[in-house]
Amino acid sequence: MAPIFVDTSGFYALLDGSDPFHPAARAAFDVATRDGRQLLCTSYVLHESQAVIQGRLGWEAVDAWLDRIVPLCEVVWVDAKLHELGIARCRQARERRLSLTDCISIETMRRRGITEAIADDAHFAREGFTLPRPRP
Repeated sequence: MAPIFVDTSGFYALLDGSDPFHPAARAAFDVATRDGRQLLCTSYVLHESQAVIQGRLGWEAVDAWLDRIVPLCEVVWVDAKLHELGIARCRQARERRLSLTDCISIETMRRRGITEAIADDAHFAREGFTLPRPRP
């Protein structure tokens, strides 16, 4: 079974119970863990996630994330080639709100054959990846 990619929006929502995506993120993490699915992210997602979590939720949340959640993930360390692929995708898309981190995530998912992401980001949905649905 292919890994499930985790985006910053997934990590953040998991930690912030007031985030509208929290129930869907929590359920997706629970199902992935129960089913023995490998979680995967990139070093750029880790960088971005720490900045967001630290700025919005503080250091206790960062510590919990680093100690309990990040160890569950395989981390793809972004090298020069992957970075350049991400830059090329961003330049081709020319979208103001599409980040380099997202472009590198999409390239990583394509290269690894990953079709699912724990993310609350329209860019992933538009690229055809399966995302958790909010519960009614």
